[in-house]
Amino acid sequence: MLKKILLVLLLGLIVIQFIHPKRNISSGPQPNYIGNTFAVPAPVKVILQKACFDCHSNNTRYLWYFRLQPLDWWLTNHINHGKEHLNFDEFTNRAARYQYHKMEEVIQEVKEDHMPLKSYKWTHKDARLTDPEKHALTDWAQSVMRDLEAKYPPDSLRRSNGR
Repeated sequence: MLKKILLVLLLGLIVIQFIHPKRNISSGPQPNYIGNTFAVPAPVKVILQKACFDCHSNNTRYLWYFRLQPLDWWLTNHINHGKEHLNFDEFTNRAARYQYHKMEEVIQEVKEDHMPLKSYKWTHKDARLTDPEKHALTDWAQSVMRDLEAKYPPDSLRRSNGR
């Protein structure tokens, strides 16, 4: 009986290796990419590419372990969740209040070392941000906020609870 159960489990594991979710890869330019509206200095763009874009853009770098199920499903869910919170390729398609708040969150998450996630840094050693990189990223987010403040009335950028 135990052999039959193990055989069924093994067969199921083999079968699911052929079932993969849709990849997070877009073709062509992204019209709502944050860099189309706000200046993204080259050093910041490098930081975003290595530490943020896999989960917060429409283009993920897929490494070898994405071919393994159920790991691929788990990682794809993680990517989709990240894009729900912040997608730099859809950034300017959102209201100014949203954009402003997301830059506040970028600053907070980076300063508190919540982003990039620890689990992401295990497999992406280059995503471990140095203090100067964290500083560059938070300075850039503050510059985006200043640009928004220059374009919109302050009350329109703050949430009604005073944020």
